[in-house]
Amino acid sequence: MPRSLRACCAGRRSDGWDMQVADPDALTTSGGTVWFTGLSGAGKTTVAEALHDLLLEHGLGSYLLDGDALRGGLNADLGFDEIDRMENVRRLGEVAILLARVGQLSIVSAISPYAAGRKAVRERHLEMAVTFVEVHVATPLEVCEARDPKGLYARARRGELLSFTGISHPYEPPESPELSLSTEASPEQSALEVFAAMRTAALFG
Repeated sequence: MPRSLRACCAGRRSDGWDMQVADPDALTTSGGTVWFTGLSGAGKTTVAEALHDLLLEHGLGSYLLDGDALRGGLNADLGFDEIDRMENVRRLGEVAILLARVGQLSIVSAISPYAAGRKAVRERHLEMAVTFVEVHVATPLEVCEARDPKGLYARARRGELLSFTGISHPYEPPESPELSLSTEASPEQSALEVFAAMRTAALFG
């Protein structure tokens, strides 16, 4: 493994790249991707962060790739029409594959509204022999809208945001994800469920 990827860097960064990596001697993974999908406000990033912390407790480093954060850099040139949303998902998938090829686990948190886009990412992982675990954070629209932590749903309802997923833009839920999370569980409980799904998928030993 390249030395640059083996250094331990504490704390989360605001750019969406979380580089907390455990002692390299403790890592027992050949890399792979956990992909969180769901509506805005569903809790994807909250559970993803809880999973990251849980993995670190078990000596497993991971990279947290947050779709919103990466839109400020890697995907800053993309908008929110169908073509750009598909390209946003494709790029996230390619970054995750690159990290997997050097033995790293990636945790992707992105709305990724189109089934076709997620299918393409899954197929690309299969082509590159990288394990892919899809997790649907199945929080209903009414719950997400009631939470509305960034006030985006209210703006969308007022017509200030066009092509907003769940309001004026479709979200196509996965038909057969590796795991579907309910809204009743805490982030920590949900992280444990994902951890178990990762073990079943042989993402670590």
